[in-house]
Amino acid sequence: MEGSSSVFKSLSAGEKDIIDRHHRFIIYKRGEIVINEGDKLRGLLCLISGKLKIFRTGVGGREQILKMVRQLGLVGYSTLFYDSPYFMSVKALEESAVCIINKNSLIRIMKNNADFTCKLMKVINDELTFAYNRTVSLSQKHIRSRIAESLLILRDTYGLEADGHTLRVLLSRDDMAHLSNMTTSNAIRTLSAMASEGLIEIEGRKIRIPDIAVIEHISGTG
Repeated sequence: MEGSSSVFKSLSAGEKDIIDRHHRFIIYKRGEIVINEGDKLRGLLCLISGKLKIFRTGVGGREQILKMVRQLGLVGYSTLFYDSPYFMSVKALEESAVCIINKNSLIRIMKNNADFTCKLMKVINDELTFAYNRTVSLSQKHIRSRIAESLLILRDTYGLEADGHTLRVLLSRDDMAHLSNMTTSNAIRTLSAMASEGLIEIEGRKIRIPDIAVIEHISGTG
């Protein structure tokens, strides 16, 4: 859990020992539910490996993906200080290893380590800012721009393969639609149209972006 950008880097040896003694690991298979909407969480989740999606289910059972979780990403901090049910669902996109840190132990550390608490608050603030900006985009951008923005989000979250153009994540067309706030048929048509124009290249679930600046321009024009 101590990558270069991890909030846990600021913990003392004693605080790391507390986490070592009050955590557990769970491996989730691809497609397995990590959290169901309405669950009460016992701690903070940290993604050690794999990929997760955070989503809500709306009218007619339609999903809206709210966030893609990257390695060392945190899940469940909104329930740290309140014994309230988690208001989203989380599913593994591929086999994923999750570390669950005991809530009470983490709060004890936060009370004694201001630097760690500030870093965690910054993570929460960044997440809220992203969510607000994303809400505006999904409600105001046209379909093509929404797809372009989703491609950029996937690039920023999971990066690119060694060729520098292929997204390092495999999403179903349903998930692309749910990430972009549109029907699956609209997502398929839009992706196919972009592929026919040479803006992207599609091979199964693999998506390659020959010129990322063009996709950034489409996303930015709305």
